[in-house]
Amino acid sequence: MSSLELRNPHSVLAALKTRPQDVLEIQINLSSASPAWKEVADAAASQGVTVRQPRPQANKPRKGGPRDGRTSLNTATIRPRDGEELKNVLRSEAPRGLWLALDCIQDPHNVGAIFRSAAFFGVQGIVLTEDRSAPLSAVTYDVSAGGVEAVPFSLQTNLTRALSVAKEAGMWVLGSSEHAEMDVAEVDRDRRWLLVIGNEEKGMRRLTTENCDMLCTIPCQGAVTSLNASVAAAVLMSHLVRP
Repeated sequence: MSSLELRNPHSVLAALKTRPQDVLEIQINLSSASPAWKEVADAAASQGVTVRQPRPQANKPRKGGPRDGRTSLNTATIRPRDGEELKNVLRSEAPRGLWLALDCIQDPHNVGAIFRSAAFFGVQGIVLTEDRSAPLSAVTYDVSAGGVEAVPFSLQTNLTRALSVAKEAGMWVLGSSEHAEMDVAEVDRDRRWLLVIGNEEKGMRRLTTENCDMLCTIPCQGAVTSLNASVAAAVLMSHLVRP
């Protein structure tokens, strides 16, 4: 993937702050731009990135994006971030902390929302599977609202091996499952946890489950018995990062 077209000003602003050299083009109609896009224009000027008037074809909304069905003249083209080495993402001297592993999450909106929540809750890194998973597309970047820029991540072909590397680094692997018996509120937070979020429909794969040290669940309190994967991930993160 050589470049991504972003339409969320917050994702563009995050890229300008962290790696302006990878922002290839910005188009903003300054006469009608929102305050957020005007902030993008100011940040671009401070970084020496040129802002141009939108081309006419920029009127066409991107299918599947967070603004699908709405016209947006303002866009930015950026290079995608490169993933990091797994050991670098998992490295930490702290006695406690939280990392995530996404086991075949296939909806780019879910991946983006998880990155956004991870950035909010101070998650230290995310491990993603390359196969049977949503790519880090423009939709993911936009939904994350800057989260993809803020949280280190590593793409892995073998999640089972990645879990072993995490354990060798002193982490405990915590699987999330609606069938688990332990309430997430009972999890000992004074550890370094790698929390695994399973696929939207099937949950964690069998080998992934077998390589978890513990399994936890979010107790259901109402009539609806399941949560969207990204919502569940945010609830779990909220519990696990508490002091």
